[in-house]
Amino acid sequence: MERRRIGATALEVGAIGLGCMPMSWAYTASQRDGESSERALHTALDLGATLLDTADMYGPFTNERLVGRVLAERRRDAFVATKCGLLVGDNHVVANGRPGYIKRACDASLRRLRTDVIDLYQLHRPDPEVPVEETWGAMAELVAAGKVRALGLCAFQKGGRRVHRRGPAAPGRQGTHDATVRQLERLQQIFPVAAVMAELSVWSPEALDTLVPWCAARGVGFLAAMPLGNGFLGGTLTPGQGFEPDDVRARHPRFTAEMMAANQPIVAGLRRVARRHGEQVTAAQVALAWVLAQGGHVVPVPGTKRERWVTENCAAAQLSLRPEDLAEIAALPPAMDSWD
Repeated sequence: MERRRIGATALEVGAIGLGCMPMSWAYTASQRDGESSERALHTALDLGATLLDTADMYGPFTNERLVGRVLAERRRDAFVATKCGLLVGDNHVVANGRPGYIKRACDASLRRLRTDVIDLYQLHRPDPEVPVEETWGAMAELVAAGKVRALGLCAFQKGGRRVHRRGPAAPGRQGTHDATVRQLERLQQIFPVAAVMAELSVWSPEALDTLVPWCAARGVGFLAAMPLGNGFLGGTLTPGQGFEPDDVRARHPRFTAEMMAANQPIVAGLRRVARRHGEQVTAAQVALAWVLAQGGHVVPVPGTKRERWVTENCAAAQLSLRPEDLAEIAALPPAMDSWD
């Protein structure tokens, strides 16, 4: 698999990563299985998808332990990315960016992951009660201590999404991540940002406005979270199928029966493009290839707990979209959250 660099460092990863969250958090609890998830992790590493993305809050803690069991055997094959700064309570999540907590959280993650160093340590969410510069300074100290190799920031947006272009913002138009960019500029003065993680997919292209260009201009890696639109862009979900109560899609405005039906033309367009590349090419692979085409610094990190989907996702690294493919995807109707 093609390799891509994470930040202005010597750290490289496979062009497609693996999001480990679904193995123990947020999706279809009844289908979680530790042994099958471990097989999926091994398959990813076998195929060159070296970036394994986890977080201490996933579970909480169980996701890192799962990844750690595989790392105990294959640490040299993996690029380990985990996150800190969020605590899971009873039906809520709370940010904690206090320097002392961040350092303790890192030590705990190292133990669960069974490693002596984390390749990429990411701030999951800034704490509104702690200056982000203080949190970042504590994370930089972890690099100096040899516990972490590089630092990253997650930039997940809250609320509905209304920007639907699948290309850069028009000149003079304000992007949806402008506040994050200003924050990143401040953090760069303290310690280099190696990577930014944010949602990017055919149906959620907002990061193309500001974040992806900002990263490209500064040699910062961009990790594309949810590149398959929480599974929708693969075309395997049926409108009205329903989701388990603890599945994040049960509360997502784009996963009501009405909106899933309304957004089917997006999947149909991806399938049309796929057919031009061969019978074995899937809509999901086209969606991942589109993310890869947004820049050599962009690494899609699709999440899955199944070996089958890992294999399919990794094959997307070999798919090159032509200009007419990209033009057809750009012309697809915008994703809808609700009826206007």
